[in-house]
Amino acid sequence: MSTTETFTAYASLKVGEKLQQWQYEPKPLGGNDVEIEVTHNGLCHTDIHMKDNDWDVSSFPLVAGHEVVGNVTQIGADVTSLKIGDRIGFGWIRNSCRVCDPCLRGEENICRQGYQGLIVGNHGGFANKLRAPADFAYKIPDGLDSASAAPLLCADITVYTPLRTYIQYPGTKVGVVGIGGLGHLAIKFARAMGAEVTAFSTSPDKEAEAKEFGAHHFCNWKSQAEIDAASGSLDLLLSTVSSEID
Repeated sequence: MSTTETFTAYASLKVGEKLQQWQYEPKPLGGNDVEIEVTHNGLCHTDIHMKDNDWDVSSFPLVAGHEVVGNVTQIGADVTSLKIGDRIGFGWIRNSCRVCDPCLRGEENICRQGYQGLIVGNHGGFANKLRAPADFAYKIPDGLDSASAAPLLCADITVYTPLRTYIQYPGTKVGVVGIGGLGHLAIKFARAMGAEVTAFSTSPDKEAEAKEFGAHHFCNWKSQAEIDAASGSLDLLLSTVSSEID
């Protein structure tokens, strides 16, 4: 009887194909690796880019999913930071060189040798289990439910980091361009950090929603008069749009 372990996943077998159930044999658990039983995943537009190979970095079959939360089921022999049963999450970065200056500063996203993406050349969290280096796992606090924690691992941290870095005093005037998946989170974070927030959008009907998220002001990007009025009024402008705004 075969003892080969298999993971059950939802994968795109070829570029652009819809997800379908697929099984694969995981790589052996390394000494610094951890295995989790996946319970929750966020869905990021990057997963769609990877499915369609928009950036020419995808390999197939592709198991996407990089906002992953689950419970530890196995730990490598050298792992001391985690134990069986811990609830942890993995985000976009899977590994890095760990020895260059940026990595030593905790800025693995600009690793000089290039970091490894969780779903770039590896299988991600759209599966029943996942294996990845333990050093890039995040313990989920007891007071945070897993469904809410999953998107914190990509969309939230993308906007949280620059805001946490550059909002240095209450009343900092922050502009957020785009009120989508990242933008609405940026508004919430900036407001919680004590900033005076202006939301910028090409959709005037998003004004009420933006203010519900915490924006103090709203600026219609298509109105030259409103753009002129906002000119020079900000300390920090965070753009969350994926292309130029006409």
